[in-house]
Amino acid sequence: MDEDRRQHLEFIQNVITRMNANSFQLKGLTIAIVTALFGIYATTANVIFVFLGIFPTLPFWFLDSYYLLQERKFRGIYNDVTGLKNVIVVKPYEMPIQKYTRKIHKQYSYWNVLISPTIFWLYFSVIALLIISGFLLCFDCFNNKN
Repeated sequence: MDEDRRQHLEFIQNVITRMNANSFQLKGLTIAIVTALFGIYATTANVIFVFLGIFPTLPFWFLDSYYLLQERKFRGIYNDVTGLKNVIVVKPYEMPIQKYTRKIHKQYSYWNVLISPTIFWLYFSVIALLIISGFLLCFDCFNNKN
């Protein structure tokens, strides 16, 4: 392997690593915000704070999906540069992520990423937990007032 190709692969791998780190940080931030809102509920007994956790969770879900989509595209470039797959011809030091679309493979579809198991089950379960907890706490509040 020549030095240019090795350097190109290193650049691509660095981008993939950054995308992965961003995705991980978004997941951690989502859990931290939801936990903080549950903590605020515990001190105020105001159920609205439980439901407020849904609003940051949804944009984080979409943003996390975006980072995973970008990561998949860069992995596609990586595979084409290494020769593992030859879907698109990639010039030295080129990173043509715009060429990796759902027309090439369904893994490059935003919708496919949004509902992928690694993304969907985390965010869906957080939102479901917030909704179920919120309604149970509301129901409990109504019963305690009578």
